[in-house]
Amino acid sequence: MWHTPVLLDEVLDWLRIRPDGTYLDATLGTGGHAIEIARRLTTGRLIGLDRDPQAIAIARKRLGELEPRERQVTLVQADFSRIGEVAAEQKLPPLDGVLADLGVSSLELDTPERGFSFRFAGPLNMRMSPEASLTADEIVNHWPEHELADVLYRKAEEHGSRRIARAIVRARPIRDTAHLATVVAGAQKVRGRQKLHPATKTFLALRIAVNREEEELEQFLSWTPATLSPGGRWIIISYHSLEDRLVKRKFQQLARQGIVRVLTKKVIQPGEREIESNPRARSAKMRVGEKLPAQQRSAEEVRL
Repeated sequence: MWHTPVLLDEVLDWLRIRPDGTYLDATLGTGGHAIEIARRLTTGRLIGLDRDPQAIAIARKRLGELEPRERQVTLVQADFSRIGEVAAEQKLPPLDGVLADLGVSSLELDTPERGFSFRFAGPLNMRMSPEASLTADEIVNHWPEHELADVLYRKAEEHGSRRIARAIVRARPIRDTAHLATVVAGAQKVRGRQKLHPATKTFLALRIAVNREEEELEQFLSWTPATLSPGGRWIIISYHSLEDRLVKRKFQQLARQGIVRVLTKKVIQPGEREIESNPRARSAKMRVGEKLPAQQRSAEEVRL
């Protein structure tokens, strides 16, 4: 089963897709959002980016099964932080819409050998791109205790970071994801019934560190405005507080500079029906911005 696209109806509504427009899905995955965007294009163009070659291959096959139209679909294996470079390489016109869904796809979560989930005994991998050099095994089994604790706290706000890091170092070598989850759970002070598995934040922190997600997101936030056309929509779906804070602050900064108008004063979140059918959507938060025309930007700057 392919990854279920989160907040799909909301994404399509806020993108205001024009049949002849140019749209970029910066986190293609297996193509859930991209397929529905492509369906609404006639002579328009869709560009999809993903660092995972397996996801690109699946999305290419799925998009290729759509009924033939004049639309043009281009898929590129690239980190979404490279949006500016890709736009230049592909000679793209200013974009009418950019989407980034920052979640991990079901393809990655449900494939044990990728090592993203504590539900399976898999290798300590967690790389979204096979070309990346750093793995979770390197961090878990070789980094000093204080650096490991720092990663857990800074990347996932794990307040038991020191206790967990101490337990991991004492249990080395950690064999696989199941072993890691057991060690972390044993180090946690669990009181009563817990909503999340005790290892959730540890796995999140390791994934963020392995894939340099914070740095990638910061670069994406910096480069995207220059790729948008006046009136172009920019949608970002995040899943944890670190991501959402970065997005919120960047949108606010761009609004103060008169570059982007923030269209979502409050974040958009999935409704109960969507969460019931797709529990992985429960933590999603969607923010939307719109590129201001140059003339309007000048007026905004004067007011500020």
